[in-house]
This record gives sequence, C-alpha cells and structure tokens, in this order.
Amino acid sequence: LGAGPAGAAAAVTAAKAGLRTALVDKASFPRDKLCGGGITGRAMARYREVFGTALPDAPLRHTTEVEFHAFGTDLGRTKDVPTIYLGMRHSFDAALVKAAIAAGAEDITGCGATTLDPTTCTLTAGERHLQAPVIIAADGVNSPTARQLFGQAFDQSTIGFALEVEAPDIPTSDTLRIDFGAAEWGYGWVFPKTCGTTIGIGGVLSRNADLKSGLKAYLQRLHQTDDLKIKGQFLPFGDFRKTPGRGRILLAGDAAGLVDPITGEGIAHALHSGALAAKATIDALAAKDPDSVLYRYQKNLRPIHRALRQATWLRNIMFRPALRPAFIRSFRSSRTLRREYLRMLGGETEYGPLLRKTAARLPNLALRAVTGR
Repeated sequence: LGAGPAGAAAAVTAAKAGLRTALVDKASFPRDKLCGGGITGRAMARYREVFGTALPDAPLRHTTEVEFHAFGTDLGRTKDVPTIYLGMRHSFDAALVKAAIAAGAEDITGCGATTLDPTTCTLTAGERHLQAPVIIAADGVNSPTARQLFGQAFDQSTIGFALEVEAPDIPTSDTLRIDFGAAEWGYGWVFPKTCGTTIGIGGVLSRNADLKSGLKAYLQRLHQTDDLKIKGQFLPFGDFRKTPGRGRILLAGDAAGLVDPITGEGIAHALHSGALAAKATIDALAAKDPDSVLYRYQKNLRPIHRALRQATWLRNIMFRPALRPAFIRSFRSSRTLRREYLRMLGGETEYGPLLRKTAARLPNLALRAVTGR
C-alpha cells in the first residue's frame, strides 16, 4: 500500500520471490513528491541490492562536491566525496514502480481512495477488493494506515517539517550545499538537478514557529528571489515507531518514521525497510506462520533503529546552543570528522563510528548531550 520507494522495494522483493503481489497507490505515476531529491551512495547501494541494476531509468545528475555551512559559518568545500545523485521524485519513483511491475507486481495505482480493514487485512482500492495474509503500508509520513492503527500518524511534539522551492531558471553548479542550522534543529539544502535547483529548509516543527520566514531568509542569503512557489511537507526526522505495525500489517519508510534526524534523508531507509518488510513476509509465509511477520520485521529493522538512535545523539551534540561552537570548530578543522560523515552518506559506514569520533573530540560536551544533563 503506497508505491513510493518503500512500497516499490517491497513489491519487487516479494514479486521476485514468487509471491502474488499488488502495488496499490491512489496516485498515478509519474506524480510529484516534495523531496530534496538527493540520492546518497547509501540509498543507491540499497537500490542496487533490491532492483539489481546500476541506476534507475530516470534523469539523474551526480556530484562529488559538497559545501558545508553551520549556523552561518562556512565550513569549507570537500571534493572527491562518494557520489551523490540528484533527481526529481516524479521520474525516480515512476522508474521504481515500472521496475516493480516488470518483476511481476500487479499494478493497482491511480485507483483513487483506498480503505483498509485491519481485522481481515482487506483493502478496497477503487473498485478492487483485495485480501492478503500480509499488508505492507508504505503510505508516507501522513500514513492513513498508521492513523488507523495507532490513532495518529506521528507525534506532533517531535515531527519535523520541510519547505522547498524549485528554481528552474537559476544557473546550476556541480556543488551540493548543506547548511546545518538554517532552521532550528534542522538544516538547509541546495541541490542542483538536471532541470534546475531545489532549495529548502527543514527542522523540528515545534522549534520553528515561522518556517516560511526562515526559508525566505535562506533564499536571501543565497541571493535568490523569494517569490517562488513554496511546497511543504511533514518530516519524521528520526522519530521512528518502535513497533512498526500491528498484527499482519507492517509500516515501512516514512510511515514507520525511518528518516535520518540530521540530514532528513529518507530514501535509503525507505528502500531498505520496504525490502526488509517483504523478506519478513516471505519468511513468515514460508513458515506457514503469517502472525509472526511483525516480530520478524522488527528484528530485521534493528540495525536501522540503532543507526537512527545514534544519529539522534549526534544531533544533540550539533544543535544544543552550548555545544555548537565546539562542534563547528571540530567539523571545520577535522578532515577525519568530515570524511566519516561523507563515508556515512556514501553507505561505507554508519553513525556509530561518526558518533565515537565526535565524542572523542568533545568528551565532556558529548556526555552532557547524550545524557541530557
């Protein structure tokens, strides 16, 4: 249920294993989706694992240069970083849907409103009535499935929010820019694409009473016009669901809160979690025990949950006002710290080593941040 990266990854994994699979979404593809469109090496590695091809059939630009800023301070430009791809979600997601259908998933996209009966795992999608032993819900941060299962799609006190504009007419460069602190407990981004540049900011919603003014200030800082059309969307920002579903209904991707709390990246975890949900389904059905699927899936997700917890601890170091000066000095002066961060984005390492290296440079401050004292 939901045909974005998580849903498509689940569908292609299940279909390749021989399971009868339906790919359901109210939207027809291609469709627009608010997203910076940065596809990191970590995300691309997951794509290759799941879909089995080097690159999706979508227009992509790539860069190996990243320019960092933090709280108004230039932290310098780093070249020869692990390749980061940049693209528009309408073409990227459409390519994943096409691949899932080619793998054998039945196409039930563009079906209008979808209703779910969780007691019987029954979907009504347009005029189709579907019953399945397991439903994987990858229906986004505003997940109607999560709302039906738990009463709300996300926690209002911890949810993030992002605003962005598409600037098709400005000159583009090959350098991706990230500004930590462009929003409170968040960041800004400038992502060059094949058809222009995406500029946006995102942060914890409860700490950003006027995010629109923050975006305008960011555009002015970049010497860009502030009269472009603004799009907005909630962002889970690492506040993941400890129990990613109920019964034989699993939540994947943004619906499960699997978004990096520092970078806002969700595509890598969406692809990974969709595939893990499908693998849990494959194993549960092979064991003739569909009721075990949630336990199996939760076990599969442990490495992702651990990485998100570590990222949250690191965010405490980066964004607490008392710790910012020390973090800025360390990130600017330490090639090792920057390299570990970029290796993490490239999928070569995870947050654990990066957190340890940061803590080693700021032992007393890091302890205070992690313990909340």
